[in-house]
Amino acid sequence: MSLATPATQAEATAQNLTQFETLALSSRLNLADGHARQELTPPQRRVIDDLPALWVEAAERPVDEIERAACHAFLGALGQHSHPFDDGRVLACYSSSLAMEIFARALATESDAIALIHPTFDNIPDILRGVGLRLVPVEEDALHDGPLPTELLNRVGCVFVTTPNNPTGRVLPEERLRGLAEQCAEHGVVLTLDTSFRGFDTDAHYDHYAVLEASGCRWVVIEDTGKLWPTLELKIGWLVRSTDVGLPLEKIHSDILLGVSPLVLLMVQRFAEDAAGGGLADLHRHIADNRALLRNNLAGVPDISFVDTFSRTSVDRLHVGARQGLDVWNAVREHQLYLLPCQKFHWANPSEGAHTLRVALSRNPLALSTGAQVLRSVLLAG
Repeated sequence: MSLATPATQAEATAQNLTQFETLALSSRLNLADGHARQELTPPQRRVIDDLPALWVEAAERPVDEIERAACHAFLGALGQHSHPFDDGRVLACYSSSLAMEIFARALATESDAIALIHPTFDNIPDILRGVGLRLVPVEEDALHDGPLPTELLNRVGCVFVTTPNNPTGRVLPEERLRGLAEQCAEHGVVLTLDTSFRGFDTDAHYDHYAVLEASGCRWVVIEDTGKLWPTLELKIGWLVRSTDVGLPLEKIHSDILLGVSPLVLLMVQRFAEDAAGGGLADLHRHIADNRALLRNNLAGVPDISFVDTFSRTSVDRLHVGARQGLDVWNAVREHQLYLLPCQKFHWANPSEGAHTLRVALSRNPLALSTGAQVLRSVLLAG
C-alpha cells in the first residue's frame, strides 16, 4: 500500500489517543497502547494462581489494613519511602485517569488556569479542559532547563508535570524537582506530578515525597500501577497530597467512589513484593531487550530515526522522515498492525508530531518482532 494514502481515514475514526488504542485491542499485533501485555513471569503467575486465596483474605481482613500494606509495598518498591499514607493523605482510585479527574475537579474550585507539560498523553489536557481549566503549555526543554518564568507562575494556579513523561520518557531529576517545588512554594502555586511510568526508570526512584515535603509547596502526586504488570486492567491509582493543599480532594473522591477492590489491592501488594525482590529488574531487562529488538529490526530503513535516545519507559518513538505518521498508521493497519500516531501528544501544536509514531514495548518479543517486520516492509515499499 502506498504511503501517499490520505490520512483522513484515521482522523475520522479516532479523535483522541485512547480511541486509536481501542482500535487495536482485538489485534494480535497491537503495539499501540502502553499497557503491559507481555506474558506473566513465573512468580507473577503464582500470584494469579493464588487469587482464590486472596479473595478469601480480602473478604476477611479490614480494608484499610489491606490498602496500607499495598500502598507501602508498591511505593516502597519504587523508592517512595516518605509517602504520607499513614497521615491519611493517600486516596485509592480505580485508575490514574480517575485520580486525574478528581484532581482536576478539585483544582477548578480555586483556579481557572494550569501550566501543563508539552507534549504529553492527550487524556491529561482533555480531562483538565473538561472541567473548564485554561491550559498554558510548558515545553519540556524549558521545564528541564531552569526556573520557570515568574510571569507564567503569576498566570496559573498549578504546574503539572508528567515524569517520566509519556511519550518522551524524560525524567525530572531530583535537583530540578527541588527547584521547581521551591518556585511553586514561593508563588503559591500547586505542583502536580503524574508518575505513572516511574517504575520503568531507576532515575525516577529517588524519594519524590521527601523533596516535596521539604519544599513547603502545595503538591499533588498521581501514582499508577497499571503500566507495569500484565494484570488485565486490574490496577490501582493513588492520589497523594500535601498537608495544606487546600483542594477538596477527599470530598470529590467520595462523590465518585466508596473505595477500591481489596482483592485488587492484595494482588498489587503481591506484584509489588515480587518487583522489590527482583521482578522490577527483570522487567527493565525485558523492556531494554525489546527496545533493542525493535531498533535492530528497523535498522537500515532509509530516513527513519528513534527520537528518545535515552528513554527507559515501555514505549519508543519512531520518526518516519517526510512521511505522515497517519499515512503509515493507515498502511500498517491493513496488515492488522497497530501503532500510535503522535500528533495528539502535542496537544498545543499537533503538527509537531505529524511525522512520528509510538511503539509499545511491553509485549511478547515474537509479537514485537513480527510487528517490526511488517512496519519495515511497509516503510521500504513506500
